[in-house]
Amino acid sequence: MPLPSKTTFVTFDVYGTLIDWETGIWDAFSAEAQRDGFTIERSEVIPLFHEISRQIEGGSYELYAEVLRRTAVEISKRLGWPLEPSRSGFLPDSVQNWPVFKETRAQIEKLSKQHRLGLISNIDDKLLGQTRRHIPLDFDLVVTAQQVRSYKPDLAHFNECARRVGGKKGWVHIAASYHHDVEPCVKAKIPVIWVNRHKETLDAGQRKPTAEVATLREAAKLLGAE
Repeated sequence: MPLPSKTTFVTFDVYGTLIDWETGIWDAFSAEAQRDGFTIERSEVIPLFHEISRQIEGGSYELYAEVLRRTAVEISKRLGWPLEPSRSGFLPDSVQNWPVFKETRAQIEKLSKQHRLGLISNIDDKLLGQTRRHIPLDFDLVVTAQQVRSYKPDLAHFNECARRVGGKKGWVHIAASYHHDVEPCVKAKIPVIWVNRHKETLDAGQRKPTAEVATLREAAKLLGAE
């Protein structure tokens, strides 16, 4: 799907795209492990987080706060860190402190001057509300996993967005996760700009996004925001 000749609506994934969640997650795990004098490595924690949280999201729906708690418990088990399950709330409690990428505010402000903007996120409403304090902008649309009771890459988020907007015409999605966002957008024929922050390479069988960029600034520029 090419970019529309006239883009009217731009949606964003939040965590990994606007918010540096990997740093926030690591900071939370590091601080909690230090309470027990237990040494962990970011290079172990972050891949485990992605692997385990995806597995949990693939089951029956539950609030993202619970997904985070269950993920924290399972990671601690894998690392041999004797974390009491009653302490697993440290991870959802940390969401309010997950940092914004330095480029985020400036780029969404530029895009807001020309387009309607929305958020499409695998999170619950309460935790997203905590994050939105760091992004002082009134978005025209917000779709969360809690609202559709499903997790991306399932198409429920995107179907709900299309329903609220009144179709897919003029809509472009911007996201950093190939698995959660690019794949479903390609499947649903929604133009998608992949912010490939980690310089991932695609296998021969993986379908390409509409466009691939390294930063949110490049994505905004593609849509005419200067």
